[in-house]
Amino acid sequence: QAISSGSLQTQAIFLRVTREKFSSYREQMERLLGFEWADVSSWHRFVCLLNRPTDPASLGVFRFLFGLLMALDIPQERGLSYLDHKYLDRLEVCRFPLINFLEPLPLDWMYLLYAVMLLGALGIMLGCCYRLSCLLFMLPYWYVFLLDKTAWNNHSYLYGLLGFQLTFMDANRYWSIDGLRHPWKRNAHVPLWNYTVLRMQIFIVYFIAGIKKLDADWVEGYSMGSLSRHWLFDPFKLVLSEEMTSLLVVHGGGLLLDLTAGYLLFFDATRPTALVLVSYFHCMNSQLFSIGMFSYTMLATSPLFCSPDWPRRLGARFPACLRRLLPSVEPPQPSEACVYGGSEHKGRSRGERGPGLRQKLGAFFTVLYVLEQLFLPYSHFITQGYNNWTKGLYGYSWDMMVHSRSHQHVKITYRDGVTGELGYLNPGVFTQSRRWKDHADMLKQYATCLSRLLHNYNVSQPEIYFDIWVSINDRFQQRLFDPQVDIVQAEWSPFRHTPWLKPLLVNLSPWRAKLQEIESSLDNQTEVVFIADFPGLHLENFVSEDLGNTSLQLLKGEVVVEIVKEQRNYTLQEGDRMQLPPGEYHKVHTVSPEPSCYMYIYVNTTDVALERNLTQLQELRDKVQNGSETEPLPPELQPILDGALGDAMQMDPIVQAFVRRQQRLEELQRRRNATLRERLQRFAARKYFLFRRSFLMTWISLRNLALGRPSLEHLAREVAYANMQQEAGAAGTEGVQKEPERAEL
Repeated sequence: QAISSGSLQTQAIFLRVTREKFSSYREQMERLLGFEWADVSSWHRFVCLLNRPTDPASLGVFRFLFGLLMALDIPQERGLSYLDHKYLDRLEVCRFPLINFLEPLPLDWMYLLYAVMLLGALGIMLGCCYRLSCLLFMLPYWYVFLLDKTAWNNHSYLYGLLGFQLTFMDANRYWSIDGLRHPWKRNAHVPLWNYTVLRMQIFIVYFIAGIKKLDADWVEGYSMGSLSRHWLFDPFKLVLSEEMTSLLVVHGGGLLLDLTAGYLLFFDATRPTALVLVSYFHCMNSQLFSIGMFSYTMLATSPLFCSPDWPRRLGARFPACLRRLLPSVEPPQPSEACVYGGSEHKGRSRGERGPGLRQKLGAFFTVLYVLEQLFLPYSHFITQGYNNWTKGLYGYSWDMMVHSRSHQHVKITYRDGVTGELGYLNPGVFTQSRRWKDHADMLKQYATCLSRLLHNYNVSQPEIYFDIWVSINDRFQQRLFDPQVDIVQAEWSPFRHTPWLKPLLVNLSPWRAKLQEIESSLDNQTEVVFIADFPGLHLENFVSEDLGNTSLQLLKGEVVVEIVKEQRNYTLQEGDRMQLPPGEYHKVHTVSPEPSCYMYIYVNTTDVALERNLTQLQELRDKVQNGSETEPLPPELQPILDGALGDAMQMDPIVQAFVRRQQRLEELQRRRNATLRERLQRFAARKYFLFRRSFLMTWISLRNLALGRPSLEHLAREVAYANMQQEAGAAGTEGVQKEPERAEL
């Protein structure tokens, strides 16, 4: 009996300790995650969890900031300020909508559409007629977004998603005009799923972007190889070389931040550090890239991960005289949209009730939306027609900056299907975009459009061939599409692989280290272009007379070089090198069974001579200014001192080039030495003229719709007034990192 009693006591102690440990573990999990595992043990409990009453303050502040940023974005990146240049009313141009039947409205109606979108953004910001404002913003936004695939990018896609989410949320329950008009909406609880959807969206943006950066090109430092040259990375280059800054800071730091930012923002202990890191990251991006409001939008999303009542606690710190101008600091009132538990409705006038249809639909929307957003970035096995060398359309995959491209050679050949006559088109003719060169679906649309427009130039049944050479992430320049395929008649489907797409020669990727070594061994006056080509194809090229000492060296495979004028062929084996005659065409035929690799090495003798002459003029100018040159300058060289162009037609071209370069250098120096006040004034002037033109052109179009168009002379005067001082307000692009396209050899 004594043994039995002791055993029971031991079991009781064990059970009590187990319950205490489990209770402690449950409290830790609830404190860490914000909910208990029991809250997700059934669909009913899960619905109650997602509809838990939550403070609307943080959501209301985000709604205000998002609406404000979109109102600023519409005249800028959405293009309201240059809408007449973007849509070219009544001109036949080639466009690239997602669905071929989508076409822009007449110009005046496009201005009306943008005005509606801007009105919706302002309504979102103010919380006025909130649902209607969301629709007024979202519907035109997605129409404009789907109207032009060449403008697609991840952050434009994100804006559309956020607008779609806000349409279903109760974001007008705090700091809104709707709250002033309807007391039951004022400062009322919102369901937890309103925050859950937004937080998961931002988590997906960060985390999927990090997963995409696990690509070998990013990890090895080839994706953004030139980014470390920017002045923003100068502090890191005090202790690291430029190459290590690129590898460790740009690529390694970007990968680590994207993979961890969502987790660090979620937990209370790591959130302060995460807020500092992501804020620094987005502020850097705002200076590195021309990405509009994206950096500021991401900054506006970061507080969503904080406690929802942070605006109240912040407002409570202000003096009482200022609180009247700030949002409410009073506790929120109950809302019919939420599900309250027993302890949550104490002292309230409503009783506990279970979730209704509205709450269940909110939970279903949350689950469905999050699953869809997790699936879409990896749905490229369905939309195979959009897969080129990278997976799928760039705009929804969150593979931000993973791939960089340079285009070496683009040739468009057309053939009259009746007469057989050949002709050539300037790349980009009849379109304002350059992005069609990288995507099979856009190339098909472009070829179809060109074949239709060529009928106006007496070309019957045109066949169109594209020869496009691209380097991706510092690889060899190689063909992207088969140049022997008539794209007008070629098959393309969004759900099947594109048969006329040439494969990326990934087996040549290890050559990149050797190519960088070769480039670094050359002097500053020597240029090199690396080429890889497929068996049975040839590259036709022209060596300009400006390029002296141009040679071709074979790195791998076997080629036959045909000098067209001489009608002579030269066979090159691996390691062979030959000089190419200037001012003549030549063809490089790949005759080996595997792809060939070769490089052009050349010196632009015209540029070298010009630089030498400009240097001599600079030295002469310095001598005159410091008094070491006593002989008076001849009249034709006088402009190098006073910097006046005068009659450009009679001025010596070298002197003219020198004066123009000096003017550019002096302007650049003035900008660099400008005070903070001068920089702010220049920035304000640039934005003033941008928004001014947006407003005036919109007003003109709305007037045209209401009263009819005036005479062309009157309309021209109005547009000229809208354009007034546009050039003076235009800004330089210093600090904007762009990858230039290299010129053809």
